Amino acid sequence: MIQYAARLIEILAVLGTLSAAAFYLLCIASAIQFLRRRNAGENAGPTPAVSILKPLKGTDPGMYENLRSHCLQDYPEFEIIFGVSDDADPARAFVQQLQMEFPAISIRLIVCRRTLGTNSKVSNLAQMLPEARYQHILVNDSDIRVPRDYLRRVLQPLGNAKVGLVTCLYRGVPAAGLGSRLESLFISTDFCPGVLAARLVEGGIRFGLGSTLAFRRADLVSMGGFEAVADYLADDYEIGRRIAASGLQVKLSETVVETFLPSYKFGQFVTHQLRWARTIRDSRPGGYLGLAATFALPWALLALICARGAGWAWALAGTAVVLRGLVAVLVGRVVLQDPQLPRSLALVPFRDLVGLLVWLAGFQGDVIKWRGDSFALKNGKLVRTDP
Repeated sequence: MIQYAARLIEILAVLGTLSAAAFYLLCIASAIQFLRRRNAGENAGPTPAVSILKPLKGTDPGMYENLRSHCLQDYPEFEIIFGVSDDADPARAFVQQLQMEFPAISIRLIVCRRTLGTNSKVSNLAQMLPEARYQHILVNDSDIRVPRDYLRRVLQPLGNAKVGLVTCLYRGVPAAGLGSRLESLFISTDFCPGVLAARLVEGGIRFGLGSTLAFRRADLVSMGGFEAVADYLADDYEIGRRIAASGLQVKLSETVVETFLPSYKFGQFVTHQLRWARTIRDSRPGGYLGLAATFALPWALLALICARGAGWAWALAGTAVVLRGLVAVLVGRVVLQDPQLPRSLALVPFRDLVGLLVWLAGFQGDVIKWRGDSFALKNGKLVRTDP
């Protein structure tokens, strides 16, 4: 009986490694496709006036420079609307500084006093939107820093009436601390490869990323506006899903932006990853289960142990290591142009082991910590729990 169980585990480990290897090959193919499209370049397109909506709460690492990068855009006409929930929010000082530094740009601060849902960011966005003057809207988070041609590149696909939303890949800029480096590594070697793979398999993507959501006001209104997703944690995912469900395309822009990460301690990194895991499980349960096919190194290690170091098991493990490294370098270094990746590559096996444990823990429980509060996840929505 013990022998039978051991053999079954060995077979499972081999199948897991092979599945992960197939996933890595898919990631490599999708990255090559993305690079070919990027290298082909984009034709100059229309430059519609755009309202940039940026909800703020507190301060983030490098926040002023992040916000300032939006004021430096090589673009003919845009405005920036910032929104806070509290008059005393420390982010207010950054907005006032920007207004003094860039008097030629329309920069406004809106105090959003109402609570329209459990997601405070989306509640603010719903109150900011009526203040926007233009029909093209762009939303991104306060920790995002963008290149000077960002608006031109992101808004160009919206010249096609069949495109309803444009979003962007991003690379993490870690602060000090192991947790922050692991978070950056996760973005470059796990999350973004998964996005590219989904794009290849599904012939496009059906969701948005918080790094960038660019759309027409009319398309947002037709899906119910921000109010329709004011209780969802993954509001970016949900907006993209609803726009795609309306029959419009979601495009992944060729431009890549940066997100500046907090100085996570290891425990904070695990908590953040667990929140992400439970969010994905709740939003896309089938996709979450399929993540089992992405842990090549743990599967290969288990196969090696079960096979007692047999030659074929070493060959399988070696293949898994090579493919994992290729995905990390091709997506992280070539596609995302992450300068931090080479010095963090040695952490990939450790990150994969932690990722597997977080994935397993993500099957249990529905309580998450977000912005200092506790919520339960119910069908993608946030339900406030008792303190």
